Amino acid sequence: MAELVADFILKRLREWGVQRIYGYPGDGINALLGALDRAGGDPEFIQVRHEEMAAFMACGHAKFTGEVGVCLATSGPGAIHLLNGLYDAKLDHAPVVAIVGQQARAAIGGSYQQEVDLQTLFKDVAHEYVHTATEPAQVRHLIDRALRIALDQRTVTCVIVPNDLASMKAQETPPHKHGTIHSSVGYSRPKVVPAEGELERAGELLNAGEKVAILVGQGALHAADEVIEVAELLGAGVAKALLGKAALPDDLPFVTGAIGLLGTKPSWDLMMGCDTLLMVGSSFPYSEFLPKEGNAKGVQIDIDGRMVGIRYPMDVHLVGDSKETLRALIPRLQRKEDRSWREEIEDGIKKWWRLIEERALQDAHPINPQRVFFELSPRLPDDCILAADSGSAANWFARDIKIRKGMMASLSGTLATMGPGVPYAIAAKFAYPDRVAIALIGDGAFQMNGISELITIAKYWERWADPRLVVLVLHNNDLNQVTWEQRAMEGDRKYEASQTLPDFPYARYAQLIGLDGIRVDDPEQIGDAWDDALSADRPCVIEVVTDPEVPPLPPHITLEQARHFTEAVAGDRNALEVIRHSFAQKLVEFLPGR
Repeated sequence: MAELVADFILKRLREWGVQRIYGYPGDGINALLGALDRAGGDPEFIQVRHEEMAAFMACGHAKFTGEVGVCLATSGPGAIHLLNGLYDAKLDHAPVVAIVGQQARAAIGGSYQQEVDLQTLFKDVAHEYVHTATEPAQVRHLIDRALRIALDQRTVTCVIVPNDLASMKAQETPPHKHGTIHSSVGYSRPKVVPAEGELERAGELLNAGEKVAILVGQGALHAADEVIEVAELLGAGVAKALLGKAALPDDLPFVTGAIGLLGTKPSWDLMMGCDTLLMVGSSFPYSEFLPKEGNAKGVQIDIDGRMVGIRYPMDVHLVGDSKETLRALIPRLQRKEDRSWREEIEDGIKKWWRLIEERALQDAHPINPQRVFFELSPRLPDDCILAADSGSAANWFARDIKIRKGMMASLSGTLATMGPGVPYAIAAKFAYPDRVAIALIGDGAFQMNGISELITIAKYWERWADPRLVVLVLHNNDLNQVTWEQRAMEGDRKYEASQTLPDFPYARYAQLIGLDGIRVDDPEQIGDAWDDALSADRPCVIEVVTDPEVPPLPPHITLEQARHFTEAVAGDRNALEVIRHSFAQKLVEFLPGR
């Protein structure tokens, strides 16, 4: 059989090093499915339950490996389903290529069944590169450019393949004539370092600071050693944006943890008390958690020149790779002999971790969600991979989990969408089948799509070298994060019609499809449950019945937030429980010795 365009697409993806494609079938990509069958699993097709999950998995693959993630969907409805997962990748700068089907070329423009203007549909999410194949000779450069641009720009690209074209005979080498494109496979990331003069200015500014704060994001994930060396030289504390949680271990005495509404008090104190701010690979958006304008001098390092100087008015803007730029900057830094600022930071961090433990061990009805994460943290296997979902689970992930060296962790940072927790963990298992993956999810996100993706886990888990994939579900029958946002931000009581979730037997469902399932409704059972799940011979769902009235307190409460909260709980059905837990959580901050 002559090689078809569909076969050539897969061959070209193999040459780019693509090992698997996440997707769902449909008649708009029948030729590609046939080619995948003929390819014999190279690349491998991973069948998900919904196209959005395919895009999430491609995004998770890109985040955890640094490689391009690839997803595949049929025309019309299948392509539309990809969008949320693709926006997650775009906004978090993850390289993802979407290959989508389209109706036959002769039908386009004729209001044909499942005909959607895919060029327009994908133009925003894949704004760097989205094109429709119209000739076999065109396919080579479309695939090459989509992969290369996704890698170079750390973004989403899209190739649209009409179903009749996919079934045509391939033309691997375009004719050597005017109007043809002759592309090639390959990409090497450049070494990007700022100009010498800018590095000198940055060094002078950082040396002059007496109270230096460092904020790192996902752009510093590969620069841990350099960040640590800079922090040691400058006597600085280091706060982490959520996407940068795995950039530095939390057991370092100068790491203050997360920043923002989900952040820690030491990070708040660090930002409010510093006179110099160094931002490395982060585009943390919430200005109220950064130093007040005029209170600190600033240096920012980012690979994307469009992203510097937009979160805080910086004095030096260093466009370059975080690792290489810090390496070039280190010889220009002078060790600060006065360590009083560092000592103040480290003392605050010690107190914070004691506070976190005390909060986690407080009673709740029936289980304090913080304790679930507190019990997990010391049990985390070396080199495990964590995937947190959006919602209150992200609060406890940010504050109660101590990341150690060698671990990886991510979530939907910028889009903050519900739903990526389980698909991220699945992608992690395919990329690293010998490592433990743990998904941390609320029952709202789990009902949205996690339950369905347990079927995907059940389909594939036996091929993983280490079968352990643990899914934690916080079972509180409440869309908890939004409930607390309604109270604290709007001054509204909990709106039962939108916030209360139907009950569901999560652990029993996992058992029904051949996985392990553990239900916990007693705080004394939490440790044993984690031990059992982390030693299981198959993936496991831990369903923990948690108290929705335990507040995810911000590191600093404004008067407006306090006023809104007071107004809201006055009319709340669970007002007494809300007040009791909120008071208890704050009270431990003021105990003797705190």
